[in-house]
Amino acid sequence: MNKVVGINEIISYREMCDIENVQTLQRGMNFRLNPDYSVVLMSQRSNAPYNDSINEITGEIEYEGHDVLKKSYDHQPKLEDQLASLPSGKLTQNGKFIEAIKKYTLGKRSPELVKVYEKVFAGVWSLKGIFDLIDYKIVNDGKRFVFKFILKLSSDQKLNTENRDREIEHTRIIPSSVKQEVWKRDGGKCVICGETTNLHFDHDLPYSRGGTSLTSKNVRLLCMKHNLQKSAKVE
Repeated sequence: MNKVVGINEIISYREMCDIENVQTLQRGMNFRLNPDYSVVLMSQRSNAPYNDSINEITGEIEYEGHDVLKKSYDHQPKLEDQLASLPSGKLTQNGKFIEAIKKYTLGKRSPELVKVYEKVFAGVWSLKGIFDLIDYKIVNDGKRFVFKFILKLSSDQKLNTENRDREIEHTRIIPSSVKQEVWKRDGGKCVICGETTNLHFDHDLPYSRGGTSLTSKNVRLLCMKHNLQKSAKVE
């Protein structure tokens, strides 16, 4: 049975692969990795290969499409327009996401569910949540044209998460910059017992009681034991 992972829970790359039942996740975009949903890996680190962003007001993710693979020394993906299909006509991951959006906008299907994992630091990942793939646009980044996919936090958070019976409001999402600051400040360990495994980004003042996700002052690292103990006291 796959591990059940909760929103803002910290996991390793290996755990992430095990959760998705794959040997490796080499691509950042994985259309229908699971029959019920797609998976994307994002990062807002300064050295990230793509320019992903999160609107802190709406909670929407603007996820940059991916380049074709480099196949020769004269091939420079970062200077070439991103493609929706290859010369053979085969759809790229970008193209598969675009087709899903077109079907949604035409009313032929509900929005594609996308599970979003975020890379906080090397080897440190967390589940951002389940999002609806609702739109895309093509923008010029100054060097070439790239796709920007719009993802809105879904009311359906039931895909192998601990939030099975409740909706997650977008203002509960902890920004990447806050996660990075908290991880450094707390030294990658539970602030109560020093445990370094099974960690969660926890709201010191619970969100349900007015606690904010937007400042590191209200977010800390807790291990699973102390996170569950706190939840029991709050309830």
